[in-house]
Amino acid sequence: MQNELNVVGIQADLAWEDSEKNITFFEHQINLLKNVDLVILPEMFTTGFTMHPEKVAEKMNGKSVSWMKKMTQKHSFAICGSLVIAENNNYYNRFVFVHPSGKIETYDKRHSFTLAGEDKVYNSGTHKLIVTYKGWKICPLICYDLRFPVWARNRENYDLLIYMANWPVARIKAWDTLLKARAIENMTYVIGVNRTGKDANNYEYSGNSLIVDYLGEEVSSLENNKIGIIKAILNKPQQNKIREKLGFLNDKDVFKIL
Repeated sequence: MQNELNVVGIQADLAWEDSEKNITFFEHQINLLKNVDLVILPEMFTTGFTMHPEKVAEKMNGKSVSWMKKMTQKHSFAICGSLVIAENNNYYNRFVFVHPSGKIETYDKRHSFTLAGEDKVYNSGTHKLIVTYKGWKICPLICYDLRFPVWARNRENYDLLIYMANWPVARIKAWDTLLKARAIENMTYVIGVNRTGKDANNYEYSGNSLIVDYLGEEVSSLENNKIGIIKAILNKPQQNKIREKLGFLNDKDVFKIL
């Protein structure tokens, strides 16, 4: 078990439906990193938030996941992000977590963004994922999932909650507020990695990627419209000490999601 986890989130201006260009950008950024345990990329990091999966979808053995495996093995740290995956004649907005060993774990976005018609072209996931990495239990969720606290509820005693997003500037206050709310109610570190720039649909994104602690305090953030990284060294013993002292998670409701 590792008491500390050195995490980095990369905020980028994603090139529209251009996986080669996006991978080249992220590879350059990743190659600059040192002493890192986990790198988090935005939602649909190879394409932007496209509603045309037939143009860009890849298989799990395709070039993007293969690239993630290559980078984890080169640097000996884990990399995660979501991308468009085709499987069994369906399309998924799929989170992919690649361990340095090459092991892969996945989560399909549960809450489709109906305002953009995501529900009409992508299949929703049905199962929550808890990744165990270096003794940390990590819960990954994607963008619109942030608005649904029941799905994020810390019933598994996880140590870190991750959101990757293409969250537009028009609702960026909700992004900031809800990330802190999820941290406070679940008494956990929360990392939100968003994109910046403008997409082909003329939607603007300001980034505002953020790391907050188990009390909702900002640990690392990135200014509006900046390309760059957020980073922090997370401390599990400190988090556990506060959880034990306050005991809020002991009083959580017991429920089942149907």
